[in-house]
Amino acid sequence: MLGRLGGLVGHHPVVTLLLWLLVAVGGFGLATGTFGNESLFDRLTSGEPTVPGDSRTAQGLLDERTDTGPAVTALLEGVDPADPAVAELVGGAREDLLALDGVDAVVDPYVFGPQDPRGQAFVGTGGESLAVVVTPTDAASEADAEALVERLETLVADTTAEVPGARGEVGGVEQLVEAVTEQVEEDLRTGELVALPVSLAVMVFVFGGFLAAGIPIVGAVASIAGALASLLAFSYALDVDSSVVSVLTVLGLGLSIDYGLLIVSRYREEARTPVAELPAERQVPGRRHRHSEREQRVDALRRTMSTAGRTVMFSGITVALSLSGLLLFEADILRAVGAAGLSVVAVALLVALTLVPGLLAVGGARLLRPGLLRRVPGLRRLTRAFGDVPPPVGFFSRLAGWTQAHPWVVVGGVVALLAGLAVPALDIRLRSSGVELLPEGAEQRVLFETLDADFPALRAPDLTVVSTTTEEAALAELVAGLEDLPEVAEVRPPEVLDAGGSGSADAVAAVAVVLDVDDVASGEARGAVEAVRTVGVDGGETYVTGLPANLVDFTDALVDQAPLAIAVVVTATFVLLFLMTGSLLVPAKALVLNVLSLGASFGVLVLVFQDGFGDELLGFTATGGIEVFIPPLVLALGFGLAMDYEVFLLARIKELRDAGFANDAAVAAGLQRSGRIITSAALIICIVFAGFVTGELLIIKQTGVALAVAVAIDATLVRVLLVPATMTLLGEWNWWAPGPLRRLHERFGVSE
Repeated sequence: MLGRLGGLVGHHPVVTLLLWLLVAVGGFGLATGTFGNESLFDRLTSGEPTVPGDSRTAQGLLDERTDTGPAVTALLEGVDPADPAVAELVGGAREDLLALDGVDAVVDPYVFGPQDPRGQAFVGTGGESLAVVVTPTDAASEADAEALVERLETLVADTTAEVPGARGEVGGVEQLVEAVTEQVEEDLRTGELVALPVSLAVMVFVFGGFLAAGIPIVGAVASIAGALASLLAFSYALDVDSSVVSVLTVLGLGLSIDYGLLIVSRYREEARTPVAELPAERQVPGRRHRHSEREQRVDALRRTMSTAGRTVMFSGITVALSLSGLLLFEADILRAVGAAGLSVVAVALLVALTLVPGLLAVGGARLLRPGLLRRVPGLRRLTRAFGDVPPPVGFFSRLAGWTQAHPWVVVGGVVALLAGLAVPALDIRLRSSGVELLPEGAEQRVLFETLDADFPALRAPDLTVVSTTTEEAALAELVAGLEDLPEVAEVRPPEVLDAGGSGSADAVAAVAVVLDVDDVASGEARGAVEAVRTVGVDGGETYVTGLPANLVDFTDALVDQAPLAIAVVVTATFVLLFLMTGSLLVPAKALVLNVLSLGASFGVLVLVFQDGFGDELLGFTATGGIEVFIPPLVLALGFGLAMDYEVFLLARIKELRDAGFANDAAVAAGLQRSGRIITSAALIICIVFAGFVTGELLIIKQTGVALAVAVAIDATLVRVLLVPATMTLLGEWNWWAPGPLRRLHERFGVSE
């Protein structure tokens, strides 16, 4: 089937390229809103990751009974609240704000009487700052919200102009989400500006010229366009978190370059092989001697798609299986990554199986000539040694020979190294950061941190206990029970929220709780959440929400659902590799080795982002933990990418094994033929991830570092050393399967 597809594209390359040009232009246009539609970045969300449970139930009860939107705050610093000029500016702004549509309330220090202590809540603890808090109605339109923010910004501008030394910021939850989304967009551009040119430089070196090297890059650009358009479509069915865009764009970019590199390399190898030297089963009937050069290239494209194209298909299915495990989690953000990730993999496969062959067909004979670098005397030897079409004997075959001569030494040394790197992962601590996701000095981060430090009375509660009864006696008992907990620093008076008028049976009471813990965003607050949840109320039910409660529920859901997700992915991958190899031991070994490489990458992740090793070099401040949804995300993507390279290597080894090579010879020759492609592809994908590490958003940094380390370890220590060593130790047992399964593979298996 893939061979026929290669022939079809080879005979109609211009049509194929025109179709992809339309797809690329349309994808970028839709994603950026060029066609007058809402852009992808306008539809992104950002917030605490949640799962169905106690915390979400409590938040739902509050949302149903709240008729106001998130507050917007203007923070004025370096001012004297007693200054009449400041009071006049704030008073004028208050009158203008109350006259706007969609404004429910405006509160500042001057609303209350001079002696009213409530006004002090809006004055900073140092006496040199004040806050103006505006609450919009839930019916406020986008234009109303913009007018509100614009008037507050005018207040800040007027104050800084008239009061020497004054400064200020405007922000809130909506502005924080917008800042995170803008940072994602900026990081995406930065990552692409770093990754694409460096990747091109590596491929120019690999292929010895610009023409062949440019094909995977063109494919990657088309893949990004398709991925962004797919994410836009998914945003109408799912809430797409802003961090998802960068992660999945990086995945699509990396896979497209990997697959393009493999197909271009195999095509050049096939096209340079004389027809007479091909095995009979790989020749086109009736074309052994008489066909044009163009038909020879089309035949080479057919053979490429039947071999490397099939490897790409297997690899894409493997990555898709890894991502499908995320669909088994209840967390919306993980489901969004899983669902959207499947479409990104599909786009990368379509690019590799249609666009790349079309570019190869258009490139014609020029792709087969020596590249520019191979004409430079100083670089000729290097490009020949490390180029895309390997000689029968070279670096990787010699390395395989040494490994096969010392298999126990290699296995012991590599396993010990990977186990050592994995040790820090045993102390992994999960957290759910808020403003800490933004870089230090970002306006919205500074605003929220200043409000938390200088305006304790305005600080949002760590937890909110929602009671379904509003009886005064029951609520008084609830408050007393909460105040008795050593983990609780403050309990604020209950607030009754009524959905259907005074005295409605639907009314609930909200009790705000401030915890006495150092870091409410980390797992350290688990004990406090569990203690608060033990306090009940007579005559009703209580539910607890807030950031630490969300973290507890999310973590518990991960622990409960991970075994099923892992079992499904492992089983499906095992079956897929069995259908490819006909062996039981090769898939089992591949899964074990992947666990080792992923464990090592998690260890490095913890060492860097939790313990702060190298944080200054990477330009961030360690928060003492790993973002809660990063482990399942890295596990799914890292496992898929590791299996990607496993398929690249096993496909070549199995091809040689089927051609009659003995086990050790097939392993050495397979590594020689695929080693440089695997290492080149891994180097490029590490560059892609490293490019996004240069961004500012903490989540993207964590994901990029973890996956770059996972790929680097897998493509070097595991694929090049550990796999040949273990396959040497197993010998002919690599290909063992019970009789019934052998017959099953003969009937349903898929091979090169």
